[in-house]
Amino acid sequence: MRQARALHLSRRGLLTAGGALGLGALVTACGDNGGSGSGGDDSGGGSWSFTDDREKKISLDSRPQHIVAYIGAAAALYDFGIEKQITGVFGPTTLKNGKPDVQAGDFPVDRATSLGNTWGQFNVEKYASLSPDLLITNMFDPGALFYIPDDSKKKILQLAPSAAISTGRISMLEPIKRYAALAEALGADLKAKKVTDAKARFEKATETLRKTVKSHKIKVMACSASADLFYVSNPKINADLIYFSELGVDFVVPEKPDKGGYFESLSWENADKYDADVLFLDNRTATLQPKALTSKPTWSKLAAVKAGQITPWSSEPRFSYAGAAPLVESLTKAIQDAKKVS
Repeated sequence: MRQARALHLSRRGLLTAGGALGLGALVTACGDNGGSGSGGDDSGGGSWSFTDDREKKISLDSRPQHIVAYIGAAAALYDFGIEKQITGVFGPTTLKNGKPDVQAGDFPVDRATSLGNTWGQFNVEKYASLSPDLLITNMFDPGALFYIPDDSKKKILQLAPSAAISTGRISMLEPIKRYAALAEALGADLKAKKVTDAKARFEKATETLRKTVKSHKIKVMACSASADLFYVSNPKINADLIYFSELGVDFVVPEKPDKGGYFESLSWENADKYDADVLFLDNRTATLQPKALTSKPTWSKLAAVKAGQITPWSSEPRFSYAGAAPLVESLTKAIQDAKKVS
């Protein structure tokens, strides 16, 4: 699905790199209240530990109070109730007009220092000035910390411990549960109404989608567009697509995925290789949207495009119940409203 300079389109770009390392490694958060970090007190008193999805145990003298996180991670943690500890973020946080990027979710972007808004940007000096206790990011490839530049990775990781949550090659429910566990370890109350309401909405949405696909036989193609290439995403690799498939959604499966397996990149001349009734189109700001694609002849000839059956796809989902519920609802409505055209 993504490839860094090729539009974030490769998990290093298109967000395609996946890779789940032992999601069986559940949270090992110990502390004053045993099992969830260092207790719920805001002072962060008491020892704290957490085992991430690299099976790496992070141990600190107290609960982290100065966290720097990839914006997607920050948004997920915020949904679970971590509101004050995240002092810095990196990744697509704001648009050119200063408004929040779609990937920021509900996270209050004006409250945190941005270390870089695009791929390859990470201001190490600014990061150091934040006196970070913990760095948090997604992991789409085994051992690869998303959006941490290779050329400065060593310096960055020397400044604070890092925690990585696996977000590729596994069903979306797994990273949601892991972010919930991490948030709880950091002091969040998972029984708070905000969290339980979001979970209830998510569960209701998933059941509605499950029932919908039984009565609506619609073929969906998850895809992403750039100036030169059309990417057909693999429902067997992307966490959200895996989950939607488990619910019964019928996705186009690319025959020849690129290296990494997240998507098959097609030239625009061959963009009509696969038939679909609905296009689930990547809506990240780095990708091209329908209005920008009208000049592509093959795009305009796609049956789903002719029928106007295109729905936005948050291809880099927010791994929280609050973030995922609208995604499920949006896909459900698109399938409900679609007609068979392929």
